[in-house]
Amino acid sequence: MTYLVLTTVIRRTLRVPTSAGAAGDGRAAARQLDAVLLKVGFKASKELLEHVAGFAQPTAYTKSIVDAVRGLVGDDVKHNPYFLTFPHDVPDTAEFWTDCLRDALARQVPAEELRVNGFFNLLAMPEYGRRRHTYEELLAAHDELVPSIKNRLTVLHLGGTLEEETRRLYLDLAASPTVLGEADLALFVELAERIGEVPEDIPLRENRAVVNAARLNGGLAPVGVDTVTDVLRLACQASGGDVTLLEATRFRSFRRSERRVLLAALDEVVAGNAGKLGDVPQRREAWKRLGERLHPHEYGQWPHAQDVFAVARGEKATRSFAGRTETAFRAGDVRKAAEILTAAPGMLFRQLDRLLRNGSADDVPVIVAAVRQVVPEVSGRVVCSVLEHLENRGKPDVARVFANRSRRAWIAADTRPPLDAHAVAAITSVLEDDLVRRLPAVSGLTVEPAALDVVVPLSGNASEDGFGVQPRGSRVPLDGELLRFFTYWRQTAMPTDYDLSAVLLNEKLEHVGQVSWTNLSDDGAYYSGDLTNAAEGATEFIDVPRHTVRTKYVVPQVNLFSGEPFTKVAESMFGFMGRDLDQLGKPYEPSTVQARMPLNGYGNIAVPVIFERTETGWTGTWLHLYLRGTPWSNQLEANRDMVRLVTSGVLRRRYFTVARLAELIRRKTTVDAPALHIALSRPEGRHVVTVDQLAKLLEPGGSALLA
Repeated sequence: MTYLVLTTVIRRTLRVPTSAGAAGDGRAAARQLDAVLLKVGFKASKELLEHVAGFAQPTAYTKSIVDAVRGLVGDDVKHNPYFLTFPHDVPDTAEFWTDCLRDALARQVPAEELRVNGFFNLLAMPEYGRRRHTYEELLAAHDELVPSIKNRLTVLHLGGTLEEETRRLYLDLAASPTVLGEADLALFVELAERIGEVPEDIPLRENRAVVNAARLNGGLAPVGVDTVTDVLRLACQASGGDVTLLEATRFRSFRRSERRVLLAALDEVVAGNAGKLGDVPQRREAWKRLGERLHPHEYGQWPHAQDVFAVARGEKATRSFAGRTETAFRAGDVRKAAEILTAAPGMLFRQLDRLLRNGSADDVPVIVAAVRQVVPEVSGRVVCSVLEHLENRGKPDVARVFANRSRRAWIAADTRPPLDAHAVAAITSVLEDDLVRRLPAVSGLTVEPAALDVVVPLSGNASEDGFGVQPRGSRVPLDGELLRFFTYWRQTAMPTDYDLSAVLLNEKLEHVGQVSWTNLSDDGAYYSGDLTNAAEGATEFIDVPRHTVRTKYVVPQVNLFSGEPFTKVAESMFGFMGRDLDQLGKPYEPSTVQARMPLNGYGNIAVPVIFERTETGWTGTWLHLYLRGTPWSNQLEANRDMVRLVTSGVLRRRYFTVARLAELIRRKTTVDAPALHIALSRPEGRHVVTVDQLAKLLEPGGSALLA
């Protein structure tokens, strides 16, 4: 377990917890560690090397460090493509299939196996989809990697003890002002149960529910509960369900002691304010199901808790807040609706577009006044989200792209009328002024150039776990003339075939070509070959040399052709790397990997990123989207138009980026304050804030990041 915790901390923080081994001369092991890390694209800091050099037997410790970073960039598996000499000698598609057919006939494969519905069955040909070489033969066929100054080099720093670093990670997750993604949420649940501490700062109700679920297991009362919905979240989390309440939860049977804790918490909330019963009808069915597990009628000492379930069953009437708001809207009284919504600042911000769409020019000052009144009570991430939304309401979108918490995407036509520019400008001014008020004062600001076009993380659901991964809409430059992206998967129980493909688009986002198993090369881009089984793992690559292609945009996608979906395979990943055109090396060189992420969305077509060819190089824009597709036989030809619409919707949207936030920070400069540097990763030195920490700057206590 210690090994797993150690590698997890290193991968999440790029900080290596200290070891407590016997003292001795470990200088040779330290040098060896540094050499191995360099091959994977990492560098140990001076302090880390000195720490390793002070141990007599640091082998197990250094192995854990290497294992952690190799797994981070996907080098913990063997990447062995179909074509032995890839990227060289990729054949013409028709010639390749003809050769496979000749081989099948020579092997006397029965004719009926070679035809399906009048077409040749590629999968029946012995040479198709199955490697005919070992990984060792692949290594022998490729020369050593030629180093390049453009190769990535990520520094590992020395941290505190394992207990200190684990607790620090736990507190950082607890203090997140944005909803955690699935991987971070799972880790937070594990740490909450392991550590058992109640952090002082838990701004999100979802995170409070995680901490309270761990307390419930110990028979302890929840903390930070002030709405009935907080108790519902707690019950969902304790049942292994969805703490965000977006999906229905099957509640487990609770012990009597747990039922007492939950009902006592409900009773206390409602006893202090009966109006909070108005939140119950919104999730009436969930409350009914929970009531079947809590048996509130057996606990007469908590009558207010019984009222919650009476409202859910329709036995007790209550006028919900949402109901009063809807009444005002139906009456056409936008001013009344705005007045009601000031009692719930978060809901006012969610209804802001509706208020502006339905209000007249005379109503706008009232709406602006309502926003000005409540904005100090709204979280910084919500304010930024609304600013981003308003910036995109000047004209209808080409396509409205939606994505749920599992990043499943769907598209709808934008039928909304544009918002009045003057109204948008007035509200934008109010929101920006409040953000400036929240931001800590700085004497100066510098931003790493590569971070300027990264989207400020406002929700964990808009990104993925992994290495070098940024939120949806972020634009990141790539090093090297040659763009290479890849997918790897390993099946759990049944034969599984994923297909890496690429849609090629011109400046107008029109389809001009493709690279896939049905077209091994196009416009200078080429494919490493189709693997159709992944019992021992399978990797597919596509190379796109910038100087030979004419296409403007390259959109990779990973299609489930047959077998297990992304959520069922043993493991899967997508990533990309950049190389110089003359660089040698095997197809997968970890030091050239610029980003790697798992594929775990609930869809059968993954569309992780889009690449743009520029005059000076490549730029990637993160998408993090999954399309529903079909249960099997998904392929590029059938979904390329949908992919084009999705990518156009994301590309043409304006996001709240680091550059936009930097403009606001510069409005709050003063001499008597620390300077601030914003970077993608944390270098040595103080007053550095990484992109993933930026949302904390907008919340109470954000100035502590500059300490």
